[in-house]
Amino acid sequence: MQIISQKVEINAGPAEIFDFLSNSSNIYQLLPHDKISEFTSTENACSFKVQGGIIISLVQVDRNNEKLLLKSGEKTPFPFDLIIYAQPTKNGSTGFLEFNGDVNPFLKMMMEKPLNALFNFMTNKLKDQFS
Repeated sequence: MQIISQKVEINAGPAEIFDFLSNSSNIYQLLPHDKISEFTSTENACSFKVQGGIIISLVQVDRNNEKLLLKSGEKTPFPFDLIIYAQPTKNGSTGFLEFNGDVNPFLKMMMEKPLNALFNFMTNKLKDQFS
């Protein structure tokens, strides 16, 4: 299953955005606080519990000038990649998220709409972080 969030204009360059995101505790700033609990982080990983009791772990795997690759950690119920993009523009960056998950058709039906809403929320929070 692939989900690509809406694209937003961010008033910061990719380097500034990825410096912020390279600290895994800053991922918390992008999440809907009313829908998560038990957020913890280390230098390159974080985890949190979402409504329904599912634990999501994110581990930073790779970073370059335009993207940050996060992979699901060991406690997550299915494997996925989450890529945060920041593509340079004249006045900052265009940011968006891409999710690629290995889920069965039943889970896809249940998760697609909430995940799409979550990733759009996260890109807008990233935009707000630099406005």
